[in-house]
Amino acid sequence: MHSNAEPLPPEVLIPADRLQRRVTELAAAIDRDYQDSRRLICIGVLKGAVFFLTDLIKQIQVPVAVDFFQVSSYRGSTTPGELRVRKDIDLPVRGEDVLIIEDIVDTGYTLRTILDMFRFRGARTVRLCALLDKRERREVEVTVDYCGFEIEDRFVVGYGLDFDERWRNLPYVGVLTPAQSAVEKAAQ
Repeated sequence: MHSNAEPLPPEVLIPADRLQRRVTELAAAIDRDYQDSRRLICIGVLKGAVFFLTDLIKQIQVPVAVDFFQVSSYRGSTTPGELRVRKDIDLPVRGEDVLIIEDIVDTGYTLRTILDMFRFRGARTVRLCALLDKRERREVEVTVDYCGFEIEDRFVVGYGLDFDERWRNLPYVGVLTPAQSAVEKAAQ
């Protein structure tokens, strides 16, 4: 049964002010590590990383270039890490410093494949900056060089993260309860 009532907003896990403080700290660390870089190519993984990437690069002081990358798992694939590139980058990365910017890392399969892909393309360095790290879900080892927050295995939305394209625009990271998730699915 569909209800016209707006569901309750997700419970706040990481408030907006805390997100912004951490983004500032990450930008300072990136500036220190890349102070001698000719140019840092920041590659946002679509769609979830857009909010994080935007706030982060506004605070990075070293020269940056920005591009976007989007992948999806092959339909029907049973092998983790089998990805289809939906939107590739436009910038060449050979000999460049590359920073992959992602919203969340969980099992590690997707990120491992993406990181290996850019290393194969000849990037001078490839590092990962993730807003959230669900370390307890990791199945493949992936180094998160710049981590915003390590979180428990909970379903999170907001600040770019979504549940079926909903809740991305929240200014905070929130948690959907199982009841909210069920209501969202029923409303579709």
